[in-house]
Amino acid sequence: MRYQLLGRSGLRVSEVCLGTMTFGTEWGWGADKHESFKIFETFASAGGNFIDTANRYTEGSSEKYVGEFIESDRDHWVLATKFTLKDRNNDLNYAGNHRKNLMRSVLSSLKRLNTEYIDLLWVHLWDNTTPVEEVMRGLDDLVSRGLVHYVGISDTPAWIVSQANTIADFRGWNAFAAIQFEYSLLQRTPERDLIPMARALDLAVTPWGTIGGGALTGKYLRGEAGRVPDDSARRNEHSSLIAQAVVEVANELDVTPAQVAINWTRHRNQVMIPIIGASREKQLIDSLGCLNFTIPDAMIQRLNEVSKIELGFPHEFLKSDGVKEEAFGGLFEKLDNHRG
Repeated sequence: MRYQLLGRSGLRVSEVCLGTMTFGTEWGWGADKHESFKIFETFASAGGNFIDTANRYTEGSSEKYVGEFIESDRDHWVLATKFTLKDRNNDLNYAGNHRKNLMRSVLSSLKRLNTEYIDLLWVHLWDNTTPVEEVMRGLDDLVSRGLVHYVGISDTPAWIVSQANTIADFRGWNAFAAIQFEYSLLQRTPERDLIPMARALDLAVTPWGTIGGGALTGKYLRGEAGRVPDDSARRNEHSSLIAQAVVEVANELDVTPAQVAINWTRHRNQVMIPIIGASREKQLIDSLGCLNFTIPDAMIQRLNEVSKIELGFPHEFLKSDGVKEEAFGGLFEKLDNHRG
């Protein structure tokens, strides 16, 4: 296991993060406590120190399990959890990003986790209601009180993240050090704005869904059952072509398709820390194999080509040769020649 700095912070985290949404069986799937501990132990034995949970995962069981598992060596672990999602039905203030829910949710998570502090607190998703200033000031207060060490944000538009960190920087508040969103060969739309923004603002990216809910393992090509419904975008004709390409690359490299899919997300010129989850120990062992090889450039290009997306406006517009010539009259070429 190698380690990376978490974005603009000095925090050292393992190059993959253990996702624990599968810890607990309250949602009708996942791992019981015994299997969850085996998964945790395997990750620890591999050198992992970064673990991710949330207040709502398996109705609180995930946080309880994680808190118990790390208790004997709490300071070793980089513990991340989230707030935003409701944890009481029919009560408006038990959900959202506002200060009341933020403080209440964090105190509840601390109790379930049986810890005095959270290393990384994620805003789970943007509620489109709470002002940015209220969110950032509330998070900064938690850091100032020592209840939280670092803050991150998940599943939020790039312009909001940029606004939030700009406000935090100018007001001397703690800013986001990392961002989390779905990213895989089946979901490359973050390349339009989220990934370039993360690079520009020096945010670590912790992508989830890197194997497309299992679709990129090739299981559905083999006719196996799974939790992804037949009418899902992860199982349409185009997705099947991508999955087939992943299987072919895996066969050529003598690795598994899951390892190829996870590893592909790591082949970026910025900090990318995939979140890997499992409901069985052997699944995690397989996923950890992504750290043992590098995908050759030619194969990366094959995967990129079969999964390519249109970046849309203004990206496609600005990179077109006609616009460059009409607007800048060869300026870029002259600048390139000058640099040369």
